[in-house]
Amino acid sequence: MNDLIIQNIQELILPKSTDRPLKGRELDELTIVENGTVVVKDGKIVYSGPHTEEYEAHETIDATGKVVSPALIDAHTHLVHGGSREHEMALKRQGVSYLEILKQGGGILSTVKATREASAEELFKKAEYNLLTMIHHGVLGVESKSGYGLDRETELKQLRVSHRLADKYQLDMKHTFLGPHAVPAGRGGEEFMQEMIDFLPEVKDYADFADVFCETGVFTIEESRRYMQAANDLGMRVKIHADEIDPLGGLELAIEQHAISADHLVAASEEGKRQLHDSDTVAVLLPGTTFYLNKDSYADARGMIDNNGAIAIATDFNPGSCVTNNLQMVMAIAALKLKLSPNEIWNAVTVNAAKAIGLDAGTINTGDRANIVIWHAPNHQYIPYHYGVNHAEKVIKDGQVIVDHDLALK
Repeated sequence: MNDLIIQNIQELILPKSTDRPLKGRELDELTIVENGTVVVKDGKIVYSGPHTEEYEAHETIDATGKVVSPALIDAHTHLVHGGSREHEMALKRQGVSYLEILKQGGGILSTVKATREASAEELFKKAEYNLLTMIHHGVLGVESKSGYGLDRETELKQLRVSHRLADKYQLDMKHTFLGPHAVPAGRGGEEFMQEMIDFLPEVKDYADFADVFCETGVFTIEESRRYMQAANDLGMRVKIHADEIDPLGGLELAIEQHAISADHLVAASEEGKRQLHDSDTVAVLLPGTTFYLNKDSYADARGMIDNNGAIAIATDFNPGSCVTNNLQMVMAIAALKLKLSPNEIWNAVTVNAAKAIGLDAGTINTGDRANIVIWHAPNHQYIPYHYGVNHAEKVIKDGQVIVDHDLALK
């Protein structure tokens, strides 16, 4: 006897199972089954496809009028951090520049201060609340970065909190060391970078990836290359915050260093986009950040896809430049500002997001783990269309319903 049948599904979303990220036109290919059925046993998918009466189960969920998909993957978050920066919104409205905010003790360095001062328990409770919010919005795979310590003790504290969250909730979580996220006050970039490189052998036990912020005023291409090469030499996979503001060549560096992903890429060069054609590096685009910073230019997702590149979409949840952990909202921004089709968006937050962080997730084909979302929506196009709310009705992890949103008033 099977454990669970989800029956009468209005639309069943089935991204393609693949050993590499979907690229170019493949991103617009998505199997949508009308009147679908999903069968689960022992936490795994036994069947997913057109309606069938061939199976029996202990529990049946009637999904009439609903959409069913794989659980979402958020492939770029700064989940563990101290403090918040809501007071900076008023300064920004007054036209105060980020550099001036930084001089006043705000910006990223204020988050560093708050994270250093917070206890591990305080960081855990704050991150736990935000992680649970993600889960309630249909996310069961998360990448969690450090980067608000800029010193050994605090970076390790962030990574340990991240591991503790993964252990408590048994989630698909990946942990990323982002020690070179900024240059600490009073330090030189080259000197600090060497300190972070020297720290890599120790941090390797806590981190799946090594990340670096390669940008004007932060770390140069050469400094970033030294760091990425050192991480690669230790057997660590690498990532890079690249070309967010200026086209420094960060995307090209990511491809050169066989990075699993290059993230942001608002200012990526035409040459970098062209090189995506021959690379499986995933371009993780963060349109919520551009939206929150009220910038006019968004990453050229269409250009990357036209060059046969692989893209994913993530929140960039952080306290300074994208204060949302609602990936559904970012899906809407991706539709409006990145000009992505619904199929491209769904692939970008499931199978390709999983590839961007090395997860075996994002699909619900036979044999896959039964990490599923039932959406209160009539079709797959509706979720990025009706923005700013939570459409996840049920979240199912390993075949067990862990979130059930009952909107009836008590």
